[in-house]
Amino acid sequence: MSKVMIVDDDRTTTSLMQMLLELDGFEVTVVARGVDVIPMAEKVQPELILTDYHLNDIHGVEVVKQIRAHATLKHLPIVVASGMDVSTEVLAAGANEFIVKPFEPDALTPLFHRLLGK
Repeated sequence: MSKVMIVDDDRTTTSLMQMLLELDGFEVTVVARGVDVIPMAEKVQPELILTDYHLNDIHGVEVVKQIRAHATLKHLPIVVASGMDVSTEVLAAGANEFIVKPFEPDALTPLFHRLLGK
């Protein structure tokens, strides 16, 4: 079972994504604040991180930069989601993929499998 971390402060969105991903066989950890990503990732060791660009405390691009600067987490695939096209910014910061919101929730599983090499 692949471990995925979702970083998003919208409870409705995260609940739906978590449910669908768990049905597809993923183990999902949800984090609502960007500042909690590193400590939680160290604890649960996800294999992939999906972060929203617009978080209440920091931008998703900062989450990407923090992960890429972390010795044991920097290898993780990172997907950033936003309603605005910030793809150039997040990809330059080190994200592997950018997806535009709203996206079909069932599009996540094939994307995650591709990034995880499964």
